[in-house]
This record gives sequence, structure tokens and C-alpha cells, in this order.
Amino acid sequence: MERILAMPEEEARDTLKQVFGEFDRNHQALPVFYAARFEQVGRLVPAGRDCLSEERRLLIGAYFTHEYSYESTALFNPSIVLHPDQAAVPPGARRIVLSLRAIGEGHVSSISFRNGIIGVDGKIVLDPVGRFAMEPRLIPNPSYDKNLFEQKLYEVGLRDDLTAKVMTMLGPSFTRNELQVGLESVFGFAQGEVEKNNPIARGISLLADSNYEVRFDPSQQLSERVIFPNALSQKNGIEDARFVRFTDDDGSIKYYATYTAFDGKLMMPQLLETQDFLRFKFITLNGPAVQNKGLALFPRKIGGKFAMLARQDDENCYIMFSDNIHFWHETRPMASPVFPWEFIKIGNCGSPVETERGWLVLSHGVGPMRKYCIGAFLLDLNDPAKIIGRLKTPLISPEENERAGYVPNVVYTCGLFLHNDLLVIPYGIADYSTGFATVPLQDVMNAFV
Repeated sequence: MERILAMPEEEARDTLKQVFGEFDRNHQALPVFYAARFEQVGRLVPAGRDCLSEERRLLIGAYFTHEYSYESTALFNPSIVLHPDQAAVPPGARRIVLSLRAIGEGHVSSISFRNGIIGVDGKIVLDPVGRFAMEPRLIPNPSYDKNLFEQKLYEVGLRDDLTAKVMTMLGPSFTRNELQVGLESVFGFAQGEVEKNNPIARGISLLADSNYEVRFDPSQQLSERVIFPNALSQKNGIEDARFVRFTDDDGSIKYYATYTAFDGKLMMPQLLETQDFLRFKFITLNGPAVQNKGLALFPRKIGGKFAMLARQDDENCYIMFSDNIHFWHETRPMASPVFPWEFIKIGNCGSPVETERGWLVLSHGVGPMRKYCIGAFLLDLNDPAKIIGRLKTPLISPEENERAGYVPNVVYTCGLFLHNDLLVIPYGIADYSTGFATVPLQDVMNAFV
């Protein structure tokens, strides 16, 4: 910062002009971004920041910015759902949304998107990818439901007398700023020092900051929207988002996605919520059943309860039910490895699809040489803990031209789409790229044993 401030004004202006000449064509509204970045780092400017020229402010923003190629290493593990906007779609066709796990420098995972049309004949045409990409804006000072927040504090072992005092200072709904005032008042530290000096206060802040909202600019194409890690629990990646179009009891529609937050050491299953793929809520999941990776939510309640497929031991498939989507306490074993191509472990490949005969679930199985294949099983509509059909052989195996990549010998998906009795399956190839497979629903049903 001192070096930038010491530059003569003309040199600063020329340097900024050079930066714009090199990078302006790659980004939308780059001056606006640099101005916003300056506001984030302006606290580092010694006294007199108000006297800085506009060029100097933008140049400071540029020095504290860098480009990141978020899809440079891999783009795989897709999920697929019906797009919330079906306007101007040809009869019998459907507009869809793909979410993908994108990996860039440092093996950091983020979520990127594509959209397109599945024609009446099952032909898939994806829209062209936009030229630009940008993270969403973090919605400042989010609000929290007090009852729900207190339950989560209890679940993670952060309830004591001082925590109770903080909570009594807050209303039924409170903001992040109000929570911070309560923490500073009860724990007796100056602003910004609470989390450094008390582990309980640090835990409360971490829980609050793990539940946040972001919003994209509506002018951005869907393929230009990138959900990059923001919370500390996600700093090394947001992995394998499994989106599902969820219909509530009152007929309202929203989209949920289970995903794995990875901080470099610990994996934590978490939840995303959106209605329009513009505004997203990040929500922590709690309870002893929230473990491991690979949670997949059913697209509606069953018997008045939320239902979710799970993985507890990295070998078998489980199912769990809850009255509250935020809390999961019990699991039931559902399926274990049976066939040679899945002897090492099995798991689900995304949310089930409802058919007349039962809940259709894609599975993954791991066999010799850590080869991943995609299979399927069928669950009873009213009692989804009961398997009523299972494929003896894989539905999709890596072909010779699909075996080499970032992680070899792997085909994997985070969701499927049922379109006019045709199963549309986007799948990751060797943890590197993404392809599509289609198969008639009836062919799969006929193959169940």
C-alpha cells in the first residue's frame, strides 16, 4: 500500500490505464469492481484516504485483485433440474439447469452452471457459455431465526451461561450486527477482539457466518454465475452440489442442494436453498446423522417428513427422515454392496426421481482398481427404506476413452432427469469433464432384479 501511495500521480494514472488495456475486455464493469475492492481494503490506507484521486483508488483496487481460472482443472459431477423459467420453450421440450463442480488452481472447488433445452425427442442442446464470470454479492448483515439458531448452538455444544445471556439480548429475529453487539457486551471485549479471545464466542460467530446469503446480478447469464467458497468451513471447496426441485405440502416450489463443505481437513455436509438461481441461502445442517458426504434429498416429503439418502460409513447406503430440514438425528441402513462391481462401496448419485413403480435412485459402485460405475435401484413409494429392485450390472461404466483424466476410471453423477419416459443422465468423466447419457425408463425397469 505504501508503494502505491508513493507513486507520482501521473505514473499511477498511466499504470491504471495499462491495467485497463490488458484486462478490461475480460470483465464486465471492471472500474466498478475495483472501486468496491478499494472499499474492502481501504482501512489499510494511512490517514488521508479521502484525499486520494479516483484513479489512485481504482489502482489500489487492482493491486488487491487477481484473476482465478475456476474451471481450469476440471468440470464434472453434474446435477440436473427443471429450470424455474419455462417461457418460450417448444411444446414437449424442457429447459434445464445443470450445476457442475468446477476445480481450479489449488484444487479449490466451486459451483458453476449451464442451461439448455431437452427436446421432445430427448436431444440436448446447451446454451452458449457467457464470456464473463463473477461471484455473487454477499448480502450484508443477514438475519437469523432465534429459535432455530439456539437449536443449532445446542447441537454443536455451544450452550453455556454466557451464550444464554447473549441470546436473551436478541429478539425472535436478529441480524448479524445485533449478534455481534451482544457478543461484545457479554464477553467484554472490544469490537473485533471477541472471537480472538474466547472459543465459545468464536464458535457462535463461525456458526452465524456459515449461514449466509448471496445474490447474483440478474443481468448475468446463468453460465456466468460462480458460487465460490466464502465461509471458513468451505475455504478449500464447495463439492458435489446435488440440486433437487422440491415441492412442499402447500404446492410451493423451491430448489435445495446438498453439498460438502471442505476446509482442507474436515468435510461437512451442508445445504443450499434458492428459488430463482439468483439468490442463494447457505444453511448449516445439524444432528448426529449429518456425517460424511453424499446426502441427497427426496423431492417431496414422505409421510409428512423430509427424507434424505445418506452415507455414514463410506461403504453402505442409508436413509433418514426428519420433521425439520435443518436437523437429522437417526439413520437406517438401506443397501450394502452385493455385486462384484460394487464390492468396495456403494452410494447414491443424487436425489431420487419419482415414478409410478417407485423411487428411482442412481447409485455408484466401486470395484477393482477403484473403478467407479453407475447403477440404479428402486425404492418403495410409501416406504423408501425398502428396496424393490436393483440392477445386477452397471448402467454406465467408463468406456476406454473415458478412463483417463484427473481421477482415472471414474464415472459419477449427482442427479438425473426424467423427460418423456427418457432418463437423461449427465455424468462426470474421470473427474475431469462431463458428458450425457440417455436411456428409456422402461429399459431400466425391465432390468431390475
